[in-house]
Amino acid sequence: MMQEIEIEHFLTAPARMTPEAMASLAGASFRIAERVPEADGEAFDWHSWYEAWIALNKLEAGEALPTHLLVEAADTFQASIPWEQLQRAALVHALNGAPLKKGGPVRLYVPDGSSKCLNVKSIVKLSLVRLHEPDQLDASYGFKHTFTPADLRINKPAKG
Repeated sequence: MMQEIEIEHFLTAPARMTPEAMASLAGASFRIAERVPEADGEAFDWHSWYEAWIALNKLEAGEALPTHLLVEAADTFQASIPWEQLQRAALVHALNGAPLKKGGPVRLYVPDGSSKCLNVKSIVKLSLVRLHEPDQLDASYGFKHTFTPADLRINKPAKG
């Protein structure tokens, strides 16, 4: 079973999508090496996916525009990326037609980002937010330092 990505938007209820469904919604896929020469895999454009997602959720483009994308990885790494740095961003969802085994379920590349640390692998959650505090407006990244009980259960394998 393919892992789902949790998606939160400041105007909608949380949702979940598989990488396959996200790629289908975005439309055309392309080789990520077209944007990031040292990378491998099939990707879809971040903005193509987002535009299709807001249309699917019947939101107006202007009202739905976030200031940042918050990305959380399975290993507790997280990044806060200003919207304007995402112009050429893409999510890798497959390698040679198969789901990602390494760095999956999806991996974000931000070619115009202020740091290579904004290229996040093993993404489990995408949050589209509006931040307004001056100290929150820059890109940031690092490992999560506080955890809720739900956070601790995210990657715990089921006993069976």
